[in-house]
Amino acid sequence: MTTQEAKNIRIADYLQSLGYTPVKQQGNSLWYKSPLREERDASFKVNTELNRWYDFGLGKGGNIIALAAELYHTENVACLLKRIEERTPYIRPASFSFSAQQSDNRTYRGLRVGELSSPALIAYLQERGINIELAKRECMELRFMNADKPYFAIGFPNMAGGYEVRNRYFKGCVAPKDITHIRQQGEPRNVCYLFEGFMDYLSFLTIRVKNNPQYPRLTTQDYIVLNSVSNLTKAESILATYTRIGCYLDNDTAGRNAYDNLKRMLGDRLQDMSIHYAGYNDLNEYLCNRQSANQTEPTKQVQSARRMIQPPKKRRLKM
Repeated sequence: MTTQEAKNIRIADYLQSLGYTPVKQQGNSLWYKSPLREERDASFKVNTELNRWYDFGLGKGGNIIALAAELYHTENVACLLKRIEERTPYIRPASFSFSAQQSDNRTYRGLRVGELSSPALIAYLQERGINIELAKRECMELRFMNADKPYFAIGFPNMAGGYEVRNRYFKGCVAPKDITHIRQQGEPRNVCYLFEGFMDYLSFLTIRVKNNPQYPRLTTQDYIVLNSVSNLTKAESILATYTRIGCYLDNDTAGRNAYDNLKRMLGDRLQDMSIHYAGYNDLNEYLCNRQSANQTEPTKQVQSARRMIQPPKKRRLKM
């Protein structure tokens, strides 16, 4: 596929092939819940006349190649054209009706939940640098029907009985959407680690096990995965019960705003751990680059990774 052939594909049709449907239409604009992040209100616009997109939450936009670059986290044009071409058998003119609201779970008809075993899903996780045994322990495999076609995806459970849903081409949620609070057995813990998404949580576990293969499964801290920064208010009352919180949010505007809000509430109990993956958007991006890069300074990298997984230090309060 050439660059021009890719640009001739309607972005709305491409998004439809990935499972994303607009929630409303205003003139030449289709409005979506962003495929690039989790949100409650649609702020991702596709101009069907210009065939351009813009994500108001990220402040980014462009053509279909720029969209693929955000979806697949690479600037390699050849790779992006290949990814777009992979979807061409599923791209067809899309038509939408906005006369009635549909259930959030309309995509997941006949949902079945089982053990994570699909070779395609395992390969996807390996590409993201994730330890597969850890992923099998923390995630499930979802199989469902959409438009009379079978699909499968990784499912990460939340506290309300829903799932965050991921595969190579799709990002969504089986409602209800909620945070995930992972509490250790035994006595209540004083330390909690906070993550924006479950890929970052799995990345943290992968780094920890790689640095210390004998690390016990039952650890000295609990975990909270927001499954979207829009869920931050749901986590605040739980976080307030901990004396120390390590914050592993994304290095973007939404992540920084979420950290600032928590800092005002929690004060010195909150420690910003994103400094350990500065220069990367999130912990998973750091992991992927760390594994693929030529390690010219292995000792320094190991030391940095070890600092990342250490519990937040106690800070002496000034009186």
